[in-house]
Amino acid sequence: MSTAMFARLLLRTRLALARVDPLAAGAAALLLAVAGSLAWTVQALRALEATHSAQLAGAAAAARTAAAAPAVLKVALTAPAAQDKPPDNLAAFYAALGERKTAGEQIKTLFALAAQNGLTLVQGEYKPAYEHNARVHTYQVNLPVKGSYTAIWRFAFDVLRAIPFASLDDIGFRRDAIGDAQVEARLRLTLYLTDAPAAVTGGAP
Repeated sequence: MSTAMFARLLLRTRLALARVDPLAAGAAALLLAVAGSLAWTVQALRALEATHSAQLAGAAAAARTAAAAPAVLKVALTAPAAQDKPPDNLAAFYAALGERKTAGEQIKTLFALAAQNGLTLVQGEYKPAYEHNARVHTYQVNLPVKGSYTAIWRFAFDVLRAIPFASLDDIGFRRDAIGDAQVEARLRLTLYLTDAPAAVTGGAP
């Protein structure tokens, strides 16, 4: 565009603006601003309405999913957890007792185990008793033995393995001299016995 053409365009623009009423021009500008604000407000309201509709649709879908869940799952979520049945320790105790009529055989087992471990076992002391509260027969055995320290302990553990209803209540050692390899010991054992040969399923026999 030449300089002369630009000058003529500028002159025409000035003349057009001179013919326009300033009050009318201001009113037109105000109307345009209001129209633009209304258009933006309408657009914002539509966007908000669309977001709200999407949230409602999501909530409805979640409700339908929960309603369609299996009944078994609902029961599992609401029902209290089942408690495991505690073990019947009393029945296990009575089932582990030895038979009273076999007490003599258990004494023979004690002597045999002492011989296997190379111990000298003299005649022991035996004391039967009856526990009224537990309804259990007891057979207390005091055994004086002589041998090496290791052999005596091995004999004690062998007895507990061979006679599971026996308990080692006490054990004492005595050595005549410091350098003596032979040790004298006294073991106090208790055999727990019952008259009922069969295992008890509940309560005392």
